[in-house]
Amino acid sequence: MLGEKHENMSRRHAMRVIAQSAAGLLLARAVSGAETTEQKTKLTLLQRTIPSSGESLPVIGLGTWQAFDVGSTPVERQPLEEVLALFTKLGGRVVDSSPMYGRAEQVIGEIATKLNLHQALFLATKVWTTGKQQGIDSMEKSLAKLQVKRIDLMQVHNLVDAQTHLATLRDWKQQGHVRYVGITHYASSAYREVGKLLRSEKLDFVQINYSLLEREAEEQILPLARDRGVAVIVNRPFGGGDLFARVRRKPLPEWAAEFDCHSWAQFLLKWIIAHPAITCAIPATSNARHLEDNMQSGVGRLPDEKLRQRMIDAASAL
Repeated sequence: MLGEKHENMSRRHAMRVIAQSAAGLLLARAVSGAETTEQKTKLTLLQRTIPSSGESLPVIGLGTWQAFDVGSTPVERQPLEEVLALFTKLGGRVVDSSPMYGRAEQVIGEIATKLNLHQALFLATKVWTTGKQQGIDSMEKSLAKLQVKRIDLMQVHNLVDAQTHLATLRDWKQQGHVRYVGITHYASSAYREVGKLLRSEKLDFVQINYSLLEREAEEQILPLARDRGVAVIVNRPFGGGDLFARVRRKPLPEWAAEFDCHSWAQFLLKWIIAHPAITCAIPATSNARHLEDNMQSGVGRLPDEKLRQRMIDAASAL
């Protein structure tokens, strides 16, 4: 999960550096209006397979925490309509939300209906309450807000009453109300419990925090997910905005071009998706320029293990 306000402040500084490069100038020109949304074409995004089904998903998705928790005025909705329309235009699919995210589910549902985007999206949300009936009520409200009859992925948010909700979700999956079942957490302090559920439950997805500043998932969760055939969604890919604070006004290493990287956002995201256990990263944004920059991370070459270590060293030295 990301603090969008914090991230935007840090990211604006980082994007000034990007604009100094030829690639950054091209991106700024395209997003500022020289190229319209209609003229943009779908990117050839790297795809990863969901182990439990064989279905493929683009490696870059869209988070909605804080970014989509807005009112209904045109001033508030227009930027998000642009983001969601551009996201699908460029080939994005996975949009992740939660009842915990205020009005985000409702905003997604209303925009997707208005722009006729439901067919293009892989919608993921969460159950975040205690008790069986309370969980059922919450999930039914989520489907209504998202304006769908079936959700692609329902996750137990932060493991709250996980055993109770997973039992319900097994039934819901069998009945066709959900396609995939998962669990989430945003902090490495919960990895012990996450690991227990990965071993004991039949899960399709696990969502965890993972970034250049938060690498603990490599020790147990990512290897375990691969062994158990569980897809991995990454939240907090920018460390809650802290990584942008580190790279502020710093030049992008020249050797980043070796893996088709032209901005710090792409640097941070490509490091994540280069790990073979990762299915999709979900940076949150309400800014179309940031969205396009994020999506470019899923295009072209990825760093190998040697380059990934060099990226860690470079970030640690900042």
